[in-house]
Amino acid sequence: MQNSWAHSTIENFREDRAIENDVLLDVRDLETHFFGEESVTRALGGVSFRVKKGETLGVVGESGCGKSVTALSILRLLPKLTARTVGGEVRFHGRNLLDLCEREMRKIRGDKIVMIFQDPMTSLNPVYTIGRQIAEAVEIHTGASRAEALSKAVEMLRLVRIADPERRVNNYPHEMSGGMRQRAMIAMALACSPELLIADEPTTALDVTIQAQILRLIVDLKERSGTAVMLITHDLGVVAETCQRVIVMYAGRIVEQATVMDLFARPMHPYTKALMRSVPDRRRGKERRLPEIPGIVPSLREPIAGCSFAVRCPFATDVCRAKAPVLEDYGSDHAAACWHAEEVVSA
Repeated sequence: MQNSWAHSTIENFREDRAIENDVLLDVRDLETHFFGEESVTRALGGVSFRVKKGETLGVVGESGCGKSVTALSILRLLPKLTARTVGGEVRFHGRNLLDLCEREMRKIRGDKIVMIFQDPMTSLNPVYTIGRQIAEAVEIHTGASRAEALSKAVEMLRLVRIADPERRVNNYPHEMSGGMRQRAMIAMALACSPELLIADEPTTALDVTIQAQILRLIVDLKERSGTAVMLITHDLGVVAETCQRVIVMYAGRIVEQATVMDLFARPMHPYTKALMRSVPDRRRGKERRLPEIPGIVPSLREPIAGCSFAVRCPFATDVCRAKAPVLEDYGSDHAAACWHAEEVVSA
């Protein structure tokens, strides 16, 4: 009996260690506030999630829900005068990034963890060539010579399928199209072989054809290099095509997380269900009016006593308005922060 108990304990310990070893980024109870002259905006209210090695994690939600703030908090790129992470941990390979000095953080930022921003025109320096900007990242993080770094820049432009990379490496950002600039940003991000790529709305302002090409490129490069991807988007169609797992954010909190297949098969939070109903469906050859979510997002300048979605939710009861639900696990790696999750599934 005792030996059986000991064997079970050892097996559970091994399983826990295996799970821990598979986790690349572990965000725990992350809280970020923006400070104004007369008020404090609680942009993130205790966000917790994990990114596993080599996976693509989708982060979805409407504008202002905290997706980009989460990414900027992880990389510590928030404006220091107006924003501050006031609680939680961001563990990368077990090290809490919030405890590192700026010099240590610079070694990780741009090397081990990189970010692609929404608008490459505002992220690329207009007075330097594309090749010089890619080469600079390689020089800083790998110690390569100028010639070696420029050669790497040409190689990366070829990798992201920019034609005639030997010539394009000497182009300035304004000499490239939006799609080419975004490809150049991806080349710069992947030049140092990062372990985690954070892509913040990487196809914003691009036409549909170019959007598909950029997303396909990110997926192909991820599969080739084994880089984990955290894809921030408001487009559930993009999530369905590119991600393995997804977290849904609303008003600075995670309201649901699951594998992509399970989320689409049985959404457990009313907000997730409402988002899915708002996706255009023209499979029957005719357009229909998209249902809207009534009401507005609550102000993050005031404490929210209960569920942040309660004022807009058709399932809300007194307990929803009085007490905030926690993210509860319902099995199969599916969790939801809703007092009526099972009712939502069956509705």
